[in-house]
Amino acid sequence: MSRVPLINPEDTANERQVLLGQIHSAFGATPNMFRAIANSTAALKSMWGSFGALGNGVVPAKLGEQIAVAIANRNSCDYCLAAHTALGRKAGASSQEMAAAQAGESEDPRTAAALHFVLRVVEDRGQIEDADVQQLRAAGYNDKEIVEILAHVALNLFTNYINVALAVPVDFPGVKLR
Repeated sequence: MSRVPLINPEDTANERQVLLGQIHSAFGATPNMFRAIANSTAALKSMWGSFGALGNGVVPAKLGEQIAVAIANRNSCDYCLAAHTALGRKAGASSQEMAAAQAGESEDPRTAAALHFVLRVVEDRGQIEDADVQQLRAAGYNDKEIVEILAHVALNLFTNYINVALAVPVDFPGVKLR
C-alpha cells in the first residue's frame, strides 16, 4: 500500500490535471508512480519535464531504459525495474538485453561501458575517478553523451527513491530483482 495517496487525475484541477493528462496520453494510462508524485505539482512537473527532456536527448531510448533497469536493480526498486523493462522492450531491446542490463551487462561493448559507468556512479555516490570518465570516452562517448548519461542516473535515482520510499504499488508486469 502506498505511503501517500495516489492522486486520481479526474479529482484534481489546474496544472496538475494538465500534467496527468499528458502522462495519460503518453502511456495510455496514468502509472501509479505519477499518481503518487502528483501529491506535489512541483515534483510532478520536475519529473515529467526531465523525462521529456531526456527523451529528446542524444542518448537513445534503448540505452536510457537499459540504464534505468541497471539502477533499479541496484536500488531494489521493483516499480522501476518493471516499468523500464517494459519500456525497454518497446524501445527495441530484447528480453535478453534487458535481463543483462539489469545486471549491468551487455554484449555490446559501448553499452556495457555505459552500464558499468552508471553503476559505478550509483555505488560510489558520484565519487568517481578520471579513469571512469576516460573509459566512457574510450568506448566512443562524447561530453554531451556523458553529461546526459549522468542526467539519466539522477532521474532514475529520483524515481527509484520515490517508488521505494513511498511504497508505490507496481502496475507494470513484474520483473524479479537480481
